[in-house]
Amino acid sequence: MKKFTNACVNFMQKFLPDAFIFAVILTIVVFIFAMPAAGATPIALINAWGGGVWNLLAFSMQMALVVVTGTAFATAPPIKKALEAIAKLAKTPVQGVVLVVVVGSIASFINWGFGLVVGALLGRAVARQLKNVDYRMLIAAGYSGFAIWHAGISGSIPLNINTPGQIGAYTTRDFSLIETLQNYFGKAVEYTEATVELADGGSAVEYTFDAVASTGGAVTELIPTTATIFAPWNLLMIAACIILTALIFGASHPKEEDTFVVDPKLLEDVEREYPKAETPAQKIENSPILSWIIVVGGLIYLVMYFAKAGINGLNLNIVNFIFLILGMLCHGTPIRYVHAMEDAAKGAAGVILQFPFYAGIQALMVFAGGSTGTSLAAVISNFFVSISNHMTFPLWTFLAAGIVNFFVPSGGGQWTVQGPIMMPAGLRLNVHPAVTGMAIAWGDQWTNMVQPFWALPALGAAGLGAKDIMGYCVLTLLVMAVVAIVGFLIVGAMTM
Repeated sequence: MKKFTNACVNFMQKFLPDAFIFAVILTIVVFIFAMPAAGATPIALINAWGGGVWNLLAFSMQMALVVVTGTAFATAPPIKKALEAIAKLAKTPVQGVVLVVVVGSIASFINWGFGLVVGALLGRAVARQLKNVDYRMLIAAGYSGFAIWHAGISGSIPLNINTPGQIGAYTTRDFSLIETLQNYFGKAVEYTEATVELADGGSAVEYTFDAVASTGGAVTELIPTTATIFAPWNLLMIAACIILTALIFGASHPKEEDTFVVDPKLLEDVEREYPKAETPAQKIENSPILSWIIVVGGLIYLVMYFAKAGINGLNLNIVNFIFLILGMLCHGTPIRYVHAMEDAAKGAAGVILQFPFYAGIQALMVFAGGSTGTSLAAVISNFFVSISNHMTFPLWTFLAAGIVNFFVPSGGGQWTVQGPIMMPAGLRLNVHPAVTGMAIAWGDQWTNMVQPFWALPALGAAGLGAKDIMGYCVLTLLVMAVVAIVGFLIVGAMTM
């Protein structure tokens, strides 16, 4: 196992380029294959690519804030002490990587944004405690927890098919949403317009469309999470992934002479000195009163929000809001929090640079405006549908989603691309929509292990590059492949 792991690590170190170069190469590859698949001219695809570069702009900001607010929160004295306390549970390097896998997985099951940050920061804490542990493996172990996020309680697909408004009529005032749907599904997405009066005396135009289109008409009523996230077969597969990944990481920790020991300076947090406040401005900056006003208001909002939305309301915006409020609380004074955010912002550079390129790649994957009337993503999905039967359909859906995920790494984007194709195909083969939806979700999370896109927040918090951890993540990829292939074949057989 150690030899195989070392081979994977050496291969990735030699051949995996910087994450940004990887995104550029993917752009070129998708551009080339999208031309024959969509029957599009280069000019048409360049236009689609350029128009799509900023489609993930809001999401890019969210992910940058995951890095910044999460890191700033974790560097607060109380949180550092808590992480150090957890890290002390590990007495050996093997125990260290196992601990990080398990804790990172649990955090990602609860919420993917939370898990991304917790795994990396706990890895740093363990590296501070154990001087002979492989730092690259620790961060890879933390990121490996992310491998089960889409099967967890923040998964886009299981929440989508259980959310009122996503099934049935959906009303919006944003016409660009209609245009996006028509670009994905063709002009068949019909909508109605209505002018409504606003409370301030003005008016607005509302657009209503049939949200069942996102499943190709296969889902006409809400599917509860007891049939998806909390289905016994899904929980068993998750448990198998966590246990096997922890065991394999533990067995693969390199020998002492091969261990990558991090430079202690990388693990040091900047300790600023704060002289006694003398001027009125300095007294305001160092007074906890302003922080407490915001913290109290934020906590009141969170209590009201979760009382209404429940745990399913734990989305990326709320995670960032929690980190923001708790970060202010734990740093004590406004100026200390300002400096913590400034230090943390350095880790967000990869997100800011690369996410626009992945938005462009996604636009190329879903472009269907050529002579064939289809997209590259649809060609891939339809191929796997064509070779499926009732028993194998969940497996092939998982594999198709894994391939598409390389190029459309957004969970919501993956659902938009594959839902209208795989869901009705599963219905025709008598496969329950819950199984089809979760097969897409598992494929979406699977190849994240060798896709640097989602590793960027963790890498930013850890101070490493993609090639430093991807060799170890191949272990998680293989574990998930075995668990998912066996699991979905059994699920397919049981539902015959």
